[in-house]
Amino acid sequence: MQRKNIENLQHSHSFGHDAKRPGEVRTFIVIAITASMMILEIATGIAFGSMALLADGLHMGSHAVALAINAFAYIYARRHAKDQRFSFGTGKVNTLGGYTGAVLLAVFAAMMVFESISRLLNPVDIAFNQAILVATLGLLVNGASVFILDVEHSHDDHSHAHHDHAHHHDHNLKSAYLHVLADALTSLLAIFALLIGKYFGAIWMDPLMGIVGAVLVTKWSLGLLKSTSSILLDQQETEEECRKVREVIESDGKHTVVDLHLWSLGSGISSGIISIVSSDPQTTNYYKAKINEVAELQHITVELHSDNGDDY
Repeated sequence: MQRKNIENLQHSHSFGHDAKRPGEVRTFIVIAITASMMILEIATGIAFGSMALLADGLHMGSHAVALAINAFAYIYARRHAKDQRFSFGTGKVNTLGGYTGAVLLAVFAAMMVFESISRLLNPVDIAFNQAILVATLGLLVNGASVFILDVEHSHDDHSHAHHDHAHHHDHNLKSAYLHVLADALTSLLAIFALLIGKYFGAIWMDPLMGIVGAVLVTKWSLGLLKSTSSILLDQQETEEECRKVREVIESDGKHTVVDLHLWSLGSGISSGIISIVSSDPQTTNYYKAKINEVAELQHITVELHSDNGDDY
């Protein structure tokens, strides 16, 4: 009987990460589309001697590699979800994938700025018809990829309104989404700039739009870096979240929260450690149930002390 009671108290730390996420399937679909387009553009570029197609094909290849990192994070997190070496599960593996993707986005933006400034200082002849064709193909492919990933409708279903919204996004999926969105944006800006250059002779518009695109991509990258780094560094949940937990415990006047730590373990998964001084101590399950009235925490540790200094 004692052994059965102990087993009932033990619980898995996989937190659902052993299941395949919708974002994983979508990412693989986009990788397949991107890789196919890459092969087609490189082959066509070589066959017809088009440097524009060849260059865009190689560019597609770089984004396929970035997306592959996101796919690897999904697979690793799922396959190691029950690995006991991960004390709180593998949720942060996906967050790390998102962080890495954000860094690559920042590098991509820096390269765009460097190349654009170089073109502004040293203008080159542009084969407008070829370039417009390539940009249009890129817009169609990346537009379809953006639709497939559709990050705004892909955050975790179990997130609640009272939680920090950023902590419930699938950051790995958001990273993949921003990569294809950045490509779609640059293709759209390129088409606009190329049409202006072709019909009005303003070839400087092309590198200028490159800089505009880089600024927007940098903004997206920094936003993703901020949200992922806060999780990776175990940043405390919002003050509102902490306040609600304190209030629900202290509402009867018999309990005082003397220490509270709430943090995210990954997308949609949070943990907490709470220390309580009480004149009328209850069971730990009582406090866990009270906390879960206002905050969805998958792992809660309760430290209980009486008001005369005794520990329980």
